[in-house]
Amino acid sequence: MNQFRRRSLLAGTAAVAVSAFTTRPATAAAATADGFAAVNALGQNGTTGGVGGPVVTATTAEQFLDYIDTVGAMTIQLQGRIGITSKQGVRPNKTIVGLGTSAVIDGGGLDFYRSYNVIVRNIRFTNAEDDAINVGQNSHHIWIDHNEFVTPVDGAVDIVRGAEYVTVSWNWFNQTDKSMLIGHSDGNASQDRGHLKVTIHHNYFDRSRQRHPRVRFGEPVHVYNNYFRGNSLYGVASTMDAGVLVEGNYFENVPYPIYSGYAESDPGRVVQRNNIFVGSGTPQTLGTVVEPRTYYSYTVDDPASIPSVVPAGVGVGRV
Repeated sequence: MNQFRRRSLLAGTAAVAVSAFTTRPATAAAATADGFAAVNALGQNGTTGGVGGPVVTATTAEQFLDYIDTVGAMTIQLQGRIGITSKQGVRPNKTIVGLGTSAVIDGGGLDFYRSYNVIVRNIRFTNAEDDAINVGQNSHHIWIDHNEFVTPVDGAVDIVRGAEYVTVSWNWFNQTDKSMLIGHSDGNASQDRGHLKVTIHHNYFDRSRQRHPRVRFGEPVHVYNNYFRGNSLYGVASTMDAGVLVEGNYFENVPYPIYSGYAESDPGRVVQRNNIFVGSGTPQTLGTVVEPRTYYSYTVDDPASIPSVVPAGVGVGRV
């Protein structure tokens, strides 16, 4: 099924706009992915986004939808508020980056369907009528960095249906409900098992309720140096034989910081080490997990520093 929505404007106004900006330098800071998004795999040399392609600026929804549906590398700068509906497909080799502190995608979200090598940074996602970002259908090498998520109807970030080599870093989940799902359903083992390799670091789960993340089948899912604050339902849930390493995080007023198994889902394996729990419950652990260092190197910050470091660095305007 083709998830990309072709629009007649691509051959007209949008094409003119692309050529008009081909020599314009990016005004947003360049960036280098880390974690699983930086791993050389599946024929992809890390995640570089739109490097080597034209740099364009979208100020309207019409421009934005045509740019994300364009074949080839491109850096798409968002300026101001872009109102869209539903989930809109993003083709491979794109950098989507907000300019300044006022770039907003409102009402809809981004959908990755067999897409790859995409960077999403410095954008405030508000009022998505479904998921704000859905990484699905064997998409890979996606980096979601320095964004803010506010009031999506469903998930803020879902990583499902065989997606892998994804990093979610330095985002502010601002009182979201279903923050992050990894693994589509209990019955989707054939597609998800052996995939769903995800790094989640330096995010602020700020009074968000659940799924930070909820994982099925994925291994390893590496959750490190995040700030969990006032998460009323639970923090991390490893289910359906997933393998999750929870490392160097700070849990504050989280009654159920780590679950093995949740609701109707069977238990998953989960290892916790060097975390701090303040006003929080006792974490559940089970079994062993493949070490992320098998795939990439990383440095864990002192977890005691997380309540100051993470809120100061997450979200928009910090890149």
